[in-house]
Amino acid sequence: MEKQEIRTFGRRHGKKLSIRQQALIDELLPTLAPETGDILEIGFGAGEHVRDLARNNPGKIIIGAEPFMNGVASLLSAITDEKTNRVLDEYAGIRIWADDVRDYLRGTDSKFEQIWILHPDPWPKARHEKRRLLSAEFLKMISRYLTPDGEIIIGTDHWEYFDWILEQIKSTNLTATIPNMDIIQTRYQHKNKAGTVAPKYLILTNH
Repeated sequence: MEKQEIRTFGRRHGKKLSIRQQALIDELLPTLAPETGDILEIGFGAGEHVRDLARNNPGKIIIGAEPFMNGVASLLSAITDEKTNRVLDEYAGIRIWADDVRDYLRGTDSKFEQIWILHPDPWPKARHEKRRLLSAEFLKMISRYLTPDGEIIIGTDHWEYFDWILEQIKSTNLTATIPNMDIIQTRYQHKNKAGTVAPKYLILTNH
């Protein structure tokens, strides 16, 4: 029997979507299905950082993966004209995978310059630790989708999770550095449920 993958995210749906958001999900989302790309963000929340990546990397394909449909709807609303629902020019490079990123990766030949993972759910209760996304197994898997000089960039405001990730990295061939970074603040960073001063970041490479 094939081993079933552990689900690393919570609910798929939140409050009811607006009429416009539902129309964007039904009509626009299928046209933004990703094939290959240059930069990947896993778990983009409401999409603030995906939009920032698109604005700062014109001409590149930015793939955002997010299973929470309300977050997907928020991103679709933000990248489109309110009257026409047409994607704005500055966001033309955005593609969206509205499901588990592992399913996308299994079907792509993409090699990414950057893979971003910002504020993943820390699953702080001990009995939920197996649900944490950034296990050694997952890090090994996504590292295979990097370009030779590609980077995995991780940000979290949960110190215990940060230390746990560092321990996981020891079981991989990845090299970790701890940079000082100042990036656009997301809704999840503002929530800061861990109550810490600022996020900590890691940059992982295959070197």
